[in-house]
Amino acid sequence: MPITKLIPILVSAIAAIWVVATALLSVQNATPVSLQFLGFSSIQLPIGLVLATSTALGMIGGAMALSVFSKGRNVS
Repeated sequence: MPITKLIPILVSAIAAIWVVATALLSVQNATPVSLQFLGFSSIQLPIGLVLATSTALGMIGGAMALSVFSKGRNVS
C-alpha cells in the first residue's frame, strides 16, 4: 500500500485522538473559568467548553491555513 493512501487515515486518526483527549479533559475538568484578554473578561464558562471551542477553532484555522498556503502547489 503506497504511503499516499495512508496519509488520510493517519490524519483522521490524529484528529480523532485529539477530539477524544479534549473530551476526556472536558469531562474531568468541569470547573468554570473566566477568560481574560487585554483587560476584557468573559463570563464564567466550563473549561470543557473553552477547550472544545479552542480545539474546533484551531482545527478550522489550520485547515484554512493549509488551503491558503498550498494554493501555489499542485496538491492531489
